Amino acid sequence: MTRDELEHIIRASADVTDQYEFIIVGSQSILGAVPHPHEVFTVSMEADIYPKEAPELAEKIDGAIGEGSQFHETHGYYAQGVGPETAVLPAGWQTRVHRVQNANTNHRVGYCLDVVDLFLSKAAAGREKDREFCMALLEHRHVTLARVLELLPTMPVDANEQRRLRAAIQRWARALGKAGHDVADV
Repeated sequence: MTRDELEHIIRASADVTDQYEFIIVGSQSILGAVPHPHEVFTVSMEADIYPKEAPELAEKIDGAIGEGSQFHETHGYYAQGVGPETAVLPAGWQTRVHRVQNANTNHRVGYCLDVVDLFLSKAAAGREKDREFCMALLEHRHVTLARVLELLPTMPVDANEQRRLRAAIQRWARALGKAGHDVADV
């Protein structure tokens, strides 16, 4: 998915729900902070989105422009209507979002997660594709190990889960270092 395609999804979501502001979570939220990322970050053809003030309308998005819809068949990408509970995020994430708003969004607003919040959300999800995404964020220096570990204690998970996440993240950074990638802590 490209930034233009994400902007189209924001516009289409607004048309479907008659809402003005949307939250974008999931991998394609990187397009807020990094409008033209390396292709490893744009392979997904779905954007996870919900109306900021009326998350219950996310199912309208799913029905109208979701997977298998006419929108999907026409454009080759789609929206997945999700809710605020979809992503486990560190405290203060709302203050770090990146605003996407322009003529292509019909001046509607999409708030995309900051890359460090996206990283921690993906790390908490813990799937293989999430591990690969997080490692790519470290490899391409979109996040630093120091910043990720600084925000980790603000994740709404128990102490055991925080320890597990810290160990996994440090393991990923070590693996990248051994493979010759510079993942400095700065």
